[in-house]
Amino acid sequence: MDRRFRARRAQNWVFLGLMYAMFYMARYNLSVADPYLLEAFGWTKEDLGILKSAGLITYGISVFLNGPLADRIGGKRSILIGAFGSAVCNVTFALVGSHLAQSGGGRSAAVALAFVSAANYYFQSFGALSIVKINAAWFSVRERGGFAGIFGIMIQLGRLLPFAVGAQLLAHLPWPSVFLVPAAMLMLLLILNSFLVEDSPAKAGLGEYDTGDETAEDAARPATLGFVLRKVFATPVAWVIAGASFCTGIVRQGILDQWSILYFKEVHNLAPSAAVVQLLQAWMIPIVSVVAGLAAGFLSDRVFGARRGPVICIAFAGQTVALLLLGQTQTALAAALALALLQLFINGGHSLIGGAASMDFGGKKAAATAAGLFDGMQYVAGSVVGYGMGRLLQRHGWGLWPYAVLPFAILGAALAASLWNTLPKRGAQLSGPAASSPMVEAKGS
Repeated sequence: MDRRFRARRAQNWVFLGLMYAMFYMARYNLSVADPYLLEAFGWTKEDLGILKSAGLITYGISVFLNGPLADRIGGKRSILIGAFGSAVCNVTFALVGSHLAQSGGGRSAAVALAFVSAANYYFQSFGALSIVKINAAWFSVRERGGFAGIFGIMIQLGRLLPFAVGAQLLAHLPWPSVFLVPAAMLMLLLILNSFLVEDSPAKAGLGEYDTGDETAEDAARPATLGFVLRKVFATPVAWVIAGASFCTGIVRQGILDQWSILYFKEVHNLAPSAAVVQLLQAWMIPIVSVVAGLAAGFLSDRVFGARRGPVICIAFAGQTVALLLLGQTQTALAAALALALLQLFINGGHSLIGGAASMDFGGKKAAATAAGLFDGMQYVAGSVVGYGMGRLLQRHGWGLWPYAVLPFAILGAALAASLWNTLPKRGAQLSGPAASSPMVEAKGS
C-alpha cells in the first residue's frame, strides 16, 4: 500500500468523519434542548417522548429502506442528500417551533414537531449508511476493527458539540439557536465533501483495492437489488447481529442518548451547563468512547483475529454491571461516573456492530444494506423505549430507570456469545461447501 493511497484514504475519512460529526450535532441537539423545550411548550415527558419516538422509529425504518438505495447510488451521493435534508429540517424545527411556542405550545405542538423530527431522522439515516458504504471500499477486513475505533474519535467530536457548544448556546441565546447552528455547519461540510470525498479508490484514480471480503464468485456478480438483499437478509447470522443491535438500542436510547440530560435536571436540579453535566457530556463520554472504540477495534482485530462476537459479548456484560451501579448512585457525580462507565461499554460494542460488522458482513457491494439492518434495529428499539420510557418516568419517577433496560443488556450478551467463533468470509481462504455461506467459523478457537 503506497503513500499516495494512504494519503488519499486519510483525506476521505477525515472529511467524512467531520461530516458525520455534524450529523450527530444536528440530531443530539434535541436531547440537549429537552429542559428548555419542556418549559417553552409546557410539555410533559410523555409529550417529549412523542418527538423522540417519532424520530427514532422513522430512522429505524429508513435505514432498512435506504440501505439498498445507498448501495445502488453510492455513499457519496447518499451522504450529500442526507446532509442537505437534515439541514433543512433543523431550520424548519427552529422556525416552526418558535411560532408554535408563541402560540401556546401543548400536545398539538408536540405532534406537529414530531413530523419535523421524523423528517430530520429520515435524512439522518443516510449518514451511517454512507459512511459504511464508502469505507468498505477503502479498508480491508483486517483493518476495519481498528479503523472503527479511529473513526469513532471523529464521531465523538459530533457528540461533544451539541452538549458543550449547544449548552453554551442555550445559556446565552434562545433555544432555536441549537438547531440553526448545526444546520449551517452541515451545509459547510456538504460543500467540502462534494469536492474532497470519493466512493472508492477506483473513482479517486487509484485503481481497484482488494478488501478481502468477497469470494471470486461474488466479486464477479453485479450488485443487483436481489443480490444485495440475499447477501444480507437470507443469513441467520445477520439476524443475530441485528438482535444484538436491538438490545444496544434499548440501553443506549433508554439511558444515555435521550434521557440523561433530563435526569440531571429533575433528580439533581442541574442544568445542561452545570459543571457535573458538562464533565460527563463534554469530557467523560467523548474520552471513554474514543478509548472504547480503539480498544474494541484492537481486541477484535489483533487478539480475537477479526472476530467481533467476543468483544461485543464483553461489552454487554460491562453494560450490565454499569446499569446495576447506576441504580445504586446517590449523588450527581456518582451517577456521572456510572453513566461514563456505561458509555464505555455501549460504544465498545456499537463501534463493531455498526461499523466493522456491517462492512465485514455486507462487503463492498452490500455494506449499506447490512448497516441498514443492524443500525435500523437499534433505532426501532429506541422508538419503543422513547415513548415507553417517557411514560414510565412520568408515572413512576426515576427509581426504575436503569433497571428497566437491564434485561436487554443480559440478552445482548447471550446473543453475542453465540457468535464467539464467527468470522467474515474471505474469498481467498474459502473453497468448497463453505463458500456458500457468508460467514464461517474460526478454526482452533
